[in-house]
Amino acid sequence: MWTALAVVVFVLIAAWPSIEKLWQSSGGQNPAVAATSQNKYGKGSALETLASLPVKGKAPHTGYSREKFGPAWADVDHNGCDTRNDVLKRDLGQVTFKYGKCVVRSGILQDPYTGKTINFLRGRQTSEAVQIDHVVALSNAWSTGAQQLSAEQRERLANDPYNLLAVDGPANQEKSDADAATWLPSNKGYRCAYVARQIGVKKKYSLWVTSAEKAAMQRVLNTCPQQKVPVK
Repeated sequence: MWTALAVVVFVLIAAWPSIEKLWQSSGGQNPAVAATSQNKYGKGSALETLASLPVKGKAPHTGYSREKFGPAWADVDHNGCDTRNDVLKRDLGQVTFKYGKCVVRSGILQDPYTGKTINFLRGRQTSEAVQIDHVVALSNAWSTGAQQLSAEQRERLANDPYNLLAVDGPANQEKSDADAATWLPSNKGYRCAYVARQIGVKKKYSLWVTSAEKAAMQRVLNTCPQQKVPVK
């Protein structure tokens, strides 16, 4: 009996480096659960990536302000255009410019959140019809790990095209800083892509999800298990 026990202890000690490495790569999950997740979900799927995200409660909102994420719509890629106009130029069709190739004057948006077609025209009374949404809201990011990022990383998150979409203004206002547990696009055909992008952002910036948020994401992705996390 003692001989058998000694053999088991020896095997565990010898295997510990591999077990520790698997534990770290699983984001602190039980390695057996992490391995099961990799087998259960398709390689590179949003469900697989979601399974790798840490699950925690929201951190206190203390200290949050928009300024913690740098100047709004900074020209972080140094192309001479602010981030808002970069996103409008990317997401709208039939774009015209007020002057040069930066300030978008008009265009047509096929809105992913509502499915509506929106004619955008820059102006004091009309610009708000199309707004730029942070797919992972900055307030949510602050409460799920962004407090631990550097100021430079937070500014990058706030201006990263990967986390930005031109969308219907009222839908963006309705969403506010909600996560997937409390808000999803009314356009059900876009929900899989929406939560997959949120997952991608959280993975990219080492943010976590709450248990309710993860459950909501899983419910959506169970209807589209092959949904991939977007590359860009």
